[in-house]
Amino acid sequence: MSQSAVSEKCDTNHVSEATLEKRFKLWMAALILAMFAGGGAILYRAIEGLAVTNLSTFVPWGGWVAFYIFFVGLSAGAFLLSTLIFVFGMEQYERVGRFALFTAFICMVVALTFVLLDLGRMDRAFNAMAYWNILSVLSWEVRFYLIYILLLLTELWFAMRIDLIKLSKDRSAGLKSKLANIIRFGSEDTSEKSAKKDHSWMKILGIIGIPIAIIGVHGGTGTLFAAVGAQPYWNTPLFPVIFVVSALVSGTALLIAMYVIQRKVRGKSVDLQMIKSLALLMIFFLIIDLGLEFYEFLVAGLTMKPDKMAVLDVMFTSSMSWSFWGVQLFLGAVIPIYIVFSKRFNQSVKALTVAAILVVIGIIGVRFNIVVPTQVVQSMYGLPEGSYFPNWVEWLSSIGVVAMGLFLYSIGAKLLPLETQEGDVEDYE
Repeated sequence: MSQSAVSEKCDTNHVSEATLEKRFKLWMAALILAMFAGGGAILYRAIEGLAVTNLSTFVPWGGWVAFYIFFVGLSAGAFLLSTLIFVFGMEQYERVGRFALFTAFICMVVALTFVLLDLGRMDRAFNAMAYWNILSVLSWEVRFYLIYILLLLTELWFAMRIDLIKLSKDRSAGLKSKLANIIRFGSEDTSEKSAKKDHSWMKILGIIGIPIAIIGVHGGTGTLFAAVGAQPYWNTPLFPVIFVVSALVSGTALLIAMYVIQRKVRGKSVDLQMIKSLALLMIFFLIIDLGLEFYEFLVAGLTMKPDKMAVLDVMFTSSMSWSFWGVQLFLGAVIPIYIVFSKRFNQSVKALTVAAILVVIGIIGVRFNIVVPTQVVQSMYGLPEGSYFPNWVEWLSSIGVVAMGLFLYSIGAKLLPLETQEGDVEDYE
């Protein structure tokens, strides 16, 4: 018996179906309550406009934009991790393959919802599709997002197709069976030949999706910031690269946390060896990200330009510096790196999960530090410095949107065949 198998067997915790159902209902009730509260704040913001937020002409982009780029990064990172499985055949990660694709889709839904909240006129959201300025980065981004979402759903369908067919014929599955019968779209073939075709399509879609995710989705999101010439700190070619690398960090961390939490709640075993491997991959990406950020700060400091030095001063020494030193560096980097490389903790699923959660929190700090401190410092001399911190409308509506994402994910995880059986990937080769 392999070490991985031993780890899984020892980690099994039997939970009755009744207990699982009770946990699920309580979880969904909490999410519905959060969505109602957030929905009230969103309705208030829709009626009264952006005046009920702490956004201003000094800081027009705030918490919602920070969450937007955070969730786009989670999506791109989760998708790119799925390509390691379905494109490059890294079977050791196959258990999270379908979850990675589904997570990428849900994160994009959440990200675009935050964009909707930030629009001054939410009713004009579709104007970005109706009118196309080929010189506008945002115009291109909207179209890349749409193509990317369709690609995610198509690849996920191919990944689940055979299991959907099998599930549709299982009348004891109830609602799962009915849903599977609808979304299998009449497909009937479950032969080995058809399975190989599915995997070929997944590989093709994954290959197409790599440049879309890197250049169009999260690299493109970084370009949105880099193209703003009025903000010297953003206006650098390194920004899109940093966005992509941090996406890999946060996407990998999120999948570790989601996989372990789901398995634990359901009383199922956890593949310790896969978690350790993913944690090492997460730290590898994190170290690269830290290196890029170091050079970003170094070059900005060496220029000795007053506008860039002012931004660094706000980030490092102002009342906002807790976000950089406390959240981004200490919680999001120092502690996770220590846990993953510590012999005392790196054999513990709980410790590695804590490390992954802390990395996700750290990336939220990164996004906040990208968006807010740069706007507090005014690029035009003579204007007073701005100030910003999200108010209750922004926080409550954000909680509602995140709860919506978790609600959709929970429904999908319960009704869709996202669990991948060991050997599914290599069997297609």
